[in-house]
Amino acid sequence: MLVLGRTQVEALLDMDSLIDCLAPAMVDLSEGRASVPDRVAAVVPEQDAFLAAMPGFVPSAGVLMTKLVSLFPHNAGTPLPTHQALIAVFDPETGTPQALLDGTAITAARTAAASALSARLLARDDATVLAVLGTGVQARTHAHAMCRVRPIRHIRVAGRDPVRAGVLADELQAALNTDVDAVPTYAEALDGAGIVAAATHAVDPVVRRAWVTPGAHITSVGFNRGGREVDDATVADALVCVESRRAALAPFPAGSNDLLFPIRDGVITADHIHAELGELINGSKPGRRSPDQITLYKSVGVAVQDAAAAALVINAAREQSIGDEIRLD
Repeated sequence: MLVLGRTQVEALLDMDSLIDCLAPAMVDLSEGRASVPDRVAAVVPEQDAFLAAMPGFVPSAGVLMTKLVSLFPHNAGTPLPTHQALIAVFDPETGTPQALLDGTAITAARTAAASALSARLLARDDATVLAVLGTGVQARTHAHAMCRVRPIRHIRVAGRDPVRAGVLADELQAALNTDVDAVPTYAEALDGAGIVAAATHAVDPVVRRAWVTPGAHITSVGFNRGGREVDDATVADALVCVESRRAALAPFPAGSNDLLFPIRDGVITADHIHAELGELINGSKPGRRSPDQITLYKSVGVAVQDAAAAALVINAAREQSIGDEIRLD
């Protein structure tokens, strides 16, 4: 069995390839070929945390796998990431364990890659200003991923901690060779932004309709069991897309409060969800209808994304003879 650690996975993951390989996986999901049961979770109430299991089979990737992922939000601001994960991959023909991978790097990369895929499908071609809301791992990976799909010339970073926002802005400016500023408020970050990447643990919305520029594409990946990132008015006005209707509307630990709260309160109905990413890709649902339309991609994370990323990493590892082989018998 192949074993790959985090630094190896990070070295093997190519963001451009990952964005591309997520597309057929999302189509498999929307067309019913992928097998992705609802995630289950063991809750650790003392830490406001949980450990979730996310199994999946994706025919286009030829991968049968499961991810175990922990979300410990109090790790924010410490050396430990809030999300940590392992991925176990099995032979889809025999069920034999094939690989064990660090899933922390894959979770960060595939989440940002899916957001970038949504931007490729929905953002205006002339979107050059990116608002990054949050200062953690996902904020960083989203900035890198969005620059792959649109000609980003200016990035604004905002977060709860202005010092961390400044550090991330300096890091991104050096890495991406573009203008990056840390700004003191979410409203200032959103002003004039053609793409918004929200990656926070916010209780109260950090994306509010009054702050959103006409024509903006919003991606929201943050999770807080007691809150949400996007306000009712933005959701109501936006063309809303998700990875999976079933996953987005499921109860904890799978669903999205950004959609469940306005449905509960009668602001929208479940039919307000316009499309899944796979439906945009296969053409069964249209995308943006006008230059001024606001579009929203709300992500909850689905196992087909982990499967596609794992396949990409394992294939690259085999080609480059990277990783350790162990025997379990």
